Parts: sequence; structure tokens; C-alpha cells
Amino acid sequence: MEEAAIAETEKRLYERRKFLADKCAKEGLDRPGNDSLHRPNAWEFLVNREYHLIWCNVFKAASTSWMYNFNLLAGYSPQFLKASKAVPVSLARQKYPRYTADELNKFLNDSISFLIVRHPFERLLSAYRDKLEHSLPHTFHSNLGAHIVWNYRSRDPKTNGRHGPRYPLFEEFVQWLLCQWKAGNELDMHWTPVVIFCTPCQVRFDVIAKFETLHEDQDYLIKQAHVGHIIKPEWKNPTRGVQTKDVIKNYFAQLSKSQIKDLYEMFRYDFVLFGYSPDEYIALGRDENTVLICKN
Repeated sequence: MEEAAIAETEKRLYERRKFLADKCAKEGLDRPGNDSLHRPNAWEFLVNREYHLIWCNVFKAASTSWMYNFNLLAGYSPQFLKASKAVPVSLARQKYPRYTADELNKFLNDSISFLIVRHPFERLLSAYRDKLEHSLPHTFHSNLGAHIVWNYRSRDPKTNGRHGPRYPLFEEFVQWLLCQWKAGNELDMHWTPVVIFCTPCQVRFDVIAKFETLHEDQDYLIKQAHVGHIIKPEWKNPTRGVQTKDVIKNYFAQLSKSQIKDLYEMFRYDFVLFGYSPDEYIALGRDENTVLICKN
């Protein structure tokens, strides 16, 4: 990176840290407590002691690329990772134990800590498309999809059957998800809010990378951590990660404005802490109020 680019990136990252700290304080999320928002969730962090790098893995936010990177840093060869049938996160956990909050805090003193965030609704749509719309048969998520279809798809009054694709439509998924959230049920890691998953108001992050500036942020991080001889600032699954405005419109036009506003409430802290707005998405919704009817 050129010196000017480094200076620009450092300024941007400083502003993000300050913005996050200000919002955490304003929302009262920086105070210690006993609930999931007010205590560090060390469980989800990967701590590389050799290279002094700490990552909170936000699923559906360049997680495929960085799980691969952390497996390289753990000593797996590219050839092994390419040939392995094992789930990458399982390989990683063989090398990266889960630490307590106290241990994590100690390691933060001599490490660079980072997370990657993206627009909460982009992340949610990416998770839906990957895990439900394109789910493989006989997997956890295909079974979950069948459960959602059974409970949230309207029956044909003539045949008493359910027409449509085998996977839940986006609106059906959103109905189910809002019911799960309002019931206080534990959420799948792919659509758990970042504020719960990574507790960014309780853990210090040196680098808050964003999808919008991912290339520059990754390049800077790799140079600062001195790991460029092992990993490159690549982005695996880039076409699956990026969603055009037309794609977003096709899905969010299925929802009512009231449903999108409910989703905003579910992810409100992620919007507030990282400086995103739901307005563009709310504008795509239908002008009607949807009554949320939850099923078992």
C-alpha cells in the first residue's frame, strides 16, 4: 500500500472505532452486565497466538475467505485445505481452542483484533439465499426450510396442499425468523446479530473492516499483522457475496414495510453501531401492515 493509502485507511479505521465507542456509550452497551449484550462472548473468537491476530467470525461477512486464511495461519497447507472434505470451521477449531473472556482480554493486549461487518439486511439476505434457497438435500438447513414451509406457507383451499418451491420463500423465512426473535429463541449463527455474536461494545477491536472497503481494509490488516507471506487479501465466493440492487429489490419487495421495520428492530444495534440505514430497504416494501402470526 502507498503511504497515502495507508494514512487514509488508518483515518477511516480510527473514525469507525470512535463511532462505535460513541454509539456503545449512548446505547448503554459498554457497561458490564450479565445478559448477552453486556458480557464478552469469547466463544466465537479465533485467537492466533503465533501471529498475534484475533478475529470474531461474523458468518456471511467474508467468513469463507478468513476461515481459509486462519486455517493457513494454523499450519494447514493450501493443498490439504483444497482436498479436505472437512468443514473449514471444524478444522479451525482443532487448532484454535475456545477461550474464556478473561483469557481473551489478556490476549488482546498484544494482538490485533478485527471483525468484518456488512449491511445487516445484505448479510441476512445472503444467509437466506446460501443456507435455505440453495440448501443441499438432507442437511440441517434443508430440514429447517421444510419446517418453515410446513408452518408458514398458505394451503391451497381446494387441495389442502402447499404449492411453491421446496425451500421457504424470503417472506416465509422472515415471518419465521421474526417469530423466533420475538420468542427469545437462540438464533442460527448465520443470522444472529453481530452485537450478540461478537459483543463489539464489550471487546476492543483494532480493525473494523467493512464490505464496502473490504479490499483496502484487508490489505492494511495483512500488512499490519505481517502475515502477507502466508495469506493474500483475496475474497473467496465474491460473486455469491455481492448482491446487486436488482437482486435485493426482488427479495425485499416480497415483504411489507411493517415486516422490514420489524427486521430493523431485530438488527437495530447492528445498524446503529456500524452506521447503516434501513431506509432504502423499507422503501422497497409493500405499503401494508402485516400481522405476525407465529406457529410452533
